Amino acid sequence: MASATAEWLTPSTRTELIENLVSGVDRYNPSNVGILEDYLYHQIRSDEYDCLSNLAILKLYQFNPDLFNPDVVVNILLKALTAEPFPDFNLCISLLDDRPVNSNPDEPDPLPVLLPLLTNLYNLLHQCRFPAFWTFYHSDDLESLRENYIIECVGFEDAVREVAARAVKATFTRIGLERLGTYVDLSGSKLDAWIAKQGWSLDTSTKTVSIPANPDNQIESVVIQENVKLAQLQKVITHASLAK
Repeated sequence: MASATAEWLTPSTRTELIENLVSGVDRYNPSNVGILEDYLYHQIRSDEYDCLSNLAILKLYQFNPDLFNPDVVVNILLKALTAEPFPDFNLCISLLDDRPVNSNPDEPDPLPVLLPLLTNLYNLLHQCRFPAFWTFYHSDDLESLRENYIIECVGFEDAVREVAARAVKATFTRIGLERLGTYVDLSGSKLDAWIAKQGWSLDTSTKTVSIPANPDNQIESVVIQENVKLAQLQKVITHASLAK
């Protein structure tokens, strides 16, 4: 977990330029928003992720409403979705309270329509309701989101599967093959290959997947021993007798 936190704070893919913008005094310089937005689209195209840089964009939008770009916000939220169990999505949402209203009919704002859909996707992931997530993900309601945004977000579906994998590793030592398939929206040879990539083993005779032991999926009994001195016990007994 410590290594994951370190990567979250300072991704190995972050350039020196972005590090200076995120960590230095230029963090709130509106003239740098274009650089940060370009870096976001690099993340979208290359399956990389830098939450702090993306939060810096949203903060600049707060301070400079004229810079607000709803398409950028949608892409930031898509990247934050797959960071579960980190609170990235909620951190991003918290910076959207005072966003401006787009009154230009020639450029309709997609966010009022897409934000509830993205929030629903996040809630399903957060609650580990993976089959429901995939059903909603493939529904007609999300057609616009899939065709206009997710299609550009490299590795999005695989990133969602990694969220499911983290939950499975923390919960199960064994899980049925069919059940696992509903969690990751895979079946047949694609599911077999994904299982092998995770380092899990599949028993084809029982159609059961075994997850290696880790600190989260092992139940260990804990013995709690309390030492009560005689003098303390006498005080308890005396107090109990006086209370009658």
